[in-house]
Amino acid sequence: MMATYTAPPTSPTRTPVQQAAQVVGLVFLLVGVLGFIPGITTDYGDMDFASHDSGAELLGIFQVSILHNIVHLLFGIAGLALSRGYASARAFLIGGGAIYLVLWLYGLIVEQTTDANFVPLNTADDWLHFVLGVGMIALGLALTRGRRSDPHGPTRAGP
Repeated sequence: MMATYTAPPTSPTRTPVQQAAQVVGLVFLLVGVLGFIPGITTDYGDMDFASHDSGAELLGIFQVSILHNIVHLLFGIAGLALSRGYASARAFLIGGGAIYLVLWLYGLIVEQTTDANFVPLNTADDWLHFVLGVGMIALGLALTRGRRSDPHGPTRAGP
């Protein structure tokens, strides 16, 4: 009797926009975790829950708090969950990028030593948020340019 070989089922192929959303989500998860690790986060003992007085800084540069780290973790989880679909991955990148541009503007407008800076944000955070916002929107648009959502993945838009 001859044995037959059956190929294992192939995993669903992720589109480039889904892959980008997944990578961005993983990076946010990593940053959220790193924010809770003493040494990687300097002045860890000075971390507050949510206050401009939080003295902790991720990599000694980016001001963080417990709330700030939790936001990164939640954003990462959202990115991973939304990367499962084409349209949702695109929405995560473009919508998330827009949120980060609003956060950038907020950081520029709000005085760093006031209670309104509850996340908290410093100048390094502000400019990182600008780069993230522009980068995420650019990825979401560039990786879906000329395509439409389709249950079987993106297809070229017809004439």
